[in-house]
Amino acid sequence: MSLEIEKVDLLLKGVTIIHNTSPFHDKSVDIHLKDGLIHEIGFGLEAPNAVLIHELGLCCSIGWFDLTAQMGEPGFEHRETKESFMQAASYGGFTEVAVLPNLVPITQTRSSVYSVKSYSQNSPVTIHPIGAVTENCEGQDLSELVDMHRAGAVAFSDGVHAIQASDSILKALEYLSLIDGLLLNRAENLRMALGGQMHEGVISTTLGLKGIPSIAEETQVVRDLQLLEYAGGRLHFSQVSSAKSIEAIRTAKKKGLAVTCDVASYQCAFTDNSIVPFDTNYKVSPPFRSEEDRKAIVDGLSDGTIDVLVSSHLPLEIEAKELEFDFAQPGIVNIQTAFSIANQTLRPHLALSDIVHKLTVRPREVLMMEVPTLEEGSIANLTLFHPEREWSFTLATNASLSINSPFLGQSMKGSVYGTFHQNILTKNPTY
Repeated sequence: MSLEIEKVDLLLKGVTIIHNTSPFHDKSVDIHLKDGLIHEIGFGLEAPNAVLIHELGLCCSIGWFDLTAQMGEPGFEHRETKESFMQAASYGGFTEVAVLPNLVPITQTRSSVYSVKSYSQNSPVTIHPIGAVTENCEGQDLSELVDMHRAGAVAFSDGVHAIQASDSILKALEYLSLIDGLLLNRAENLRMALGGQMHEGVISTTLGLKGIPSIAEETQVVRDLQLLEYAGGRLHFSQVSSAKSIEAIRTAKKKGLAVTCDVASYQCAFTDNSIVPFDTNYKVSPPFRSEEDRKAIVDGLSDGTIDVLVSSHLPLEIEAKELEFDFAQPGIVNIQTAFSIANQTLRPHLALSDIVHKLTVRPREVLMMEVPTLEEGSIANLTLFHPEREWSFTLATNASLSINSPFLGQSMKGSVYGTFHQNILTKNPTY
């Protein structure tokens, strides 16, 4: 499957704008894109030389931003090349993606940050590097935080590795506060989670699998919040999954702490009771937890405690998944399905505009980045999508090199038509 790219003048007819701060929010308008800019927004527009897109039910928002995703290249090209990654991101509606540092080499130097940023040249997707907090993501000595910040790292994290040492968290918060940098951390006590395969509960006991208790996440959340209150700075919890974790973050926000958090969209779709037993495509970290936890996630998204929806895209080769459940690696390819999952599971609880807000505005605000505008004269950074249209996620439509997904072969509700970014129109062939 090749990436379909066009550089064109474009006239969008009858698209519904989904952007809370736009005067055209929730209205059907015409948009003329020219020379990479939003040339005109209005009704009954004409542009004889422009390519016409007129699809019933099509919506338009500012470009979606994925705050947490894993690339494969460099180091794991057999899982995902930069080309397949950007293709999957575009087809998933993302025009910008912040990528974790867990590559080879690890993104922990000025030169490695520049290297990751270079992928975005003449590309429909802008790649934003997240720098490693500690050397080699080992959770001990701090890496070159200031140098990476100056080179363009948008945040700092050890990525898939949860930082265990309290002093490392404390030092990172103190150093990053000097540059107003953001610390992203996975909250998991590895000793408590050691050997765990899924959420600890009745289902894990029934299946005979060692469980990962919710308290393994909750104790780390409480610890990190105490360190944040002591040291200051900005802290973001990546991929929360527990009801008590969400409540602790809610309380901390009310106290005025500079804390934010995200959740993987697929956490809204499953619980430990709904996964297919021993199917390794359902093995994720953190695991799918109880229905009580899932409801807490929905509530947290509804009241703003959970700021951002992320894909948590993590491609893995077949050999990492086609193993006994105990030995399989956790992770799902989700950048192409992230919106569809959120759309079909959250729409009974959240307005479409609120879901889109957590894919567009909030990720950029968390990173203290400029939020694109959807107005005449602004640079066009747009996602086109149809929230009611169904499509099938299959081997043929999957743009990733990896296939580790429980959604493969399923019909999804909420289709991306394409993106327009850096004067490049990318059309999704599934539309």
